[in-house]
Amino acid sequence: MTLVQSKFAKWNKQFIAGEWTEGTSDKTIKNINPYNSELLVEMKASSQEDLDRAYQTAYKAGKEWAKAPLGVRAQVIYKALAQMDERKEEIIELLIAEAGSTRIKAEREWTAARRIMEESASFPYRMKGDIMGSDIPGKENRVVREAKGVVGMIGPWNFPLHLCMRTVAPALALGNGVVIKPASDTPITAGLLIADIFDQAGLPKGVLSVVSGSGSEIGDAFVAHPIPKIISFTGSTEVGKGIGKLAGENLKEVALELGGDNAMIVLDDADIDRAVEAAVFGKFFHQGQICMALNRIIVDDSIYDTFTDKFVAKVKTLPFGDPSDPKTIVGPLIHEKEAERLLGVVEEAQKAGAKLLYGGKANGSVLEPTVLSEVTGDNPAAQKELFGPVALLIRAKGEEDALRIMNSSEYGLSGSVFTTNLERGYQVAQQMETGMIHVNDQSVNDEAHVMFGGEKASGVGRFGGEWAIEKFTRTRWISIQHQYRDFF
Repeated sequence: MTLVQSKFAKWNKQFIAGEWTEGTSDKTIKNINPYNSELLVEMKASSQEDLDRAYQTAYKAGKEWAKAPLGVRAQVIYKALAQMDERKEEIIELLIAEAGSTRIKAEREWTAARRIMEESASFPYRMKGDIMGSDIPGKENRVVREAKGVVGMIGPWNFPLHLCMRTVAPALALGNGVVIKPASDTPITAGLLIADIFDQAGLPKGVLSVVSGSGSEIGDAFVAHPIPKIISFTGSTEVGKGIGKLAGENLKEVALELGGDNAMIVLDDADIDRAVEAAVFGKFFHQGQICMALNRIIVDDSIYDTFTDKFVAKVKTLPFGDPSDPKTIVGPLIHEKEAERLLGVVEEAQKAGAKLLYGGKANGSVLEPTVLSEVTGDNPAAQKELFGPVALLIRAKGEEDALRIMNSSEYGLSGSVFTTNLERGYQVAQQMETGMIHVNDQSVNDEAHVMFGGEKASGVGRFGGEWAIEKFTRTRWISIQHQYRDFF
């Protein structure tokens, strides 16, 4: 493991209370390129003292930030957008080196994050209250909408910039203070880069802080600290349940986007070629390391063999390997151990009757795009979130059977259905137990102005557009008695 002495060296400090400073923990964080194992940068981790200072400052500075004129808050977001545009190549290079993103994925992530910021710039002007009448003579009821206070954001490593910005930009635009705890694998793109962008954009000091530290040292304290009013987390269902439990014990609200065992249903009247193209993208984009990625591809028995042949032929054309190569579609997994885990899943699936049609080999952290056919709905691989480039092809004996298989999962994040009859597709979509369903498209969709969120074990709460405004603000009832009332 060698240290890359280059542009990454500047990212060796925390951003706390408006200052770039070293963490005070005895532990260190090693930021490693997942493709070639190069050490990008090393930093001292944050301690609980650092965390407390970040929250205390966000609380104080956030109160003043919430009072800022609407145009001031909007202009900071617009200036941050300008930073995104000016630094596009730098951001893409960071995503490739730190998160193992292919160039196509990094560019799309930059676009998605930018779109979230663009949408958020309008939020200060979209905070609406209400004036209501009363049963009591002379009383005026006002329902006011305000910033919630301080938002604690625990960031992921798979789409670090976009999924953190999905909370940070709306929360800031609406007048909240924010403290980010980025994933230890991506402390730059899930935190420090975001802090630098908003710092350069003129966000008042202290409103935003980044504390990068181990979960064992500051994880529970990040959630249980008395200051944050809401904890936003994107990650695994297992960790999300722990966060939800701890937040509940401390009477905090949560926004949890968790795992997914997403499925595409390909009905008997589907355009097979279109469905194949969509399924390959939905499965293998960013190596399948997406909460919305397709795990299960459920195909009607009448077209299963044709679909399978065309799917495998398409997968065989996918270039895999070095994410910095513009031609690469399937890059590295975040850790070599993830490739080892998935190879174990493939082996287990085969023991349960699945057939390996392509792939099934790994070189370090790069797992070849892999296809398993004749997978049954009760196969162990079909009941878990894979989070990697392994496709499961499942036969269904008609529409009802496909829905049964689809809904048998404990998860319910995203899904899709392919058919040439759009009304049939809509009717099937209504019966799919997921928060998001896409007709004649794949499962990986995210638009800044539309709601985003799952059902069942896939999370709690909604992001995006008006739903983000609702999530990161609170309402209060203030009544005004214009004339004194008689109480007896």
